[in-house]
Amino acid sequence: MLDEFLESKVVVDLVSPYVCLGKLTRYDEHYLELKNADFHDLRDTDTTRELYVADSAATGIKRNRKRVLIRRTEVVAISRIEDVVDE
Repeated sequence: MLDEFLESKVVVDLVSPYVCLGKLTRYDEHYLELKNADFHDLRDTDTTRELYVADSAATGIKRNRKRVLIRRTEVVAISRIEDVVDE
């Protein structure tokens, strides 16, 4: 099922107060690999997760990692950044 997200820019919502945006390049049973990613700690801003993601979808991903591995057990949701709505 994740194959449809490969090589796409995605938003990965995590159980922790983090969100990660980037290009999904690989995955296995344990990890997702994102390249040119923005790994963002929501405690560092006054904005909500939804607003941060919508702003990033509108203005572009603010890359702070060349590569990041995310444990799949930490993932709540994954979606293409183009599927983000700000309504």
